[in-house]
Amino acid sequence: LGVKNPMIVAAGANLREVTDAAVRACYSNSGQLCISIERIYVERSIAPEFLRMFGDRVRKMALGPGYELGTEMGSLVSEDQLKAVSGHVDDAVAKGATVVAGGKPRPDLGPLFFEPTVLTDVPEDAECYANETFGPLVSVYPVDDVEDAIRRANDTEYGLNASVWAATKAQGEAIAARVRAGTVNVDEGYAPAWGSTDAPMGGMGISGVGRRHGADGLLKYTESQTIAVTRILNLDGPRAVPRRVWAKALPPFVDALKWLPGR
Repeated sequence: LGVKNPMIVAAGANLREVTDAAVRACYSNSGQLCISIERIYVERSIAPEFLRMFGDRVRKMALGPGYELGTEMGSLVSEDQLKAVSGHVDDAVAKGATVVAGGKPRPDLGPLFFEPTVLTDVPEDAECYANETFGPLVSVYPVDDVEDAIRRANDTEYGLNASVWAATKAQGEAIAARVRAGTVNVDEGYAPAWGSTDAPMGGMGISGVGRRHGADGLLKYTESQTIAVTRILNLDGPRAVPRRVWAKALPPFVDALKWLPGR
């Protein structure tokens, strides 16, 4: 179905926490999660510091093919996926994007490894600007303010997951309520909504219809039935009333029925 999940970072957010969480949100499973973050909108006043911290953290990520706890990111799943990620990076750079971290395959680690990559200055005509990469690639965009961030986060056909960071949780919740996505996580990337199995989870836009989990998720396994019982009059109307008169009286009669309890 496709995704292009956004993260919003507002002024006043704890950038150390944001940086660590962004690594999890963008690069868990090498970015091959439907709920992975692929674009980050940061208020301009804190964008340079965030880029510095995030870039440093990503460059220090431990890559490897094993299951050791120290390994932070592994391989891509297929040759096609490696080509897709490489193609998106090369296309963006050729069109003017700047590589902050990563940007290259790592055949020394395995045939399908690609470095966790951070881009900035990504132009709108780049393939990775609006299209899903589904790999370890994230683009960072400085924005004028929160309103600009929300507008750009919602400027997409997709709408599965989003992440919001702000000075307070109340501000984060207020921003989250305006983001068009099936799940929005405040102060984390995707884990709280994904792990809340009693709450509905699903997409908006072309990221899917329907929900799983919670009461909404149970409804998709049911077959609802309507039983309608005729009361007072049927559509033919009273026998004593001429059809022409009844035809004129029927529309306002039906309108009146809408106000009855249990209609």
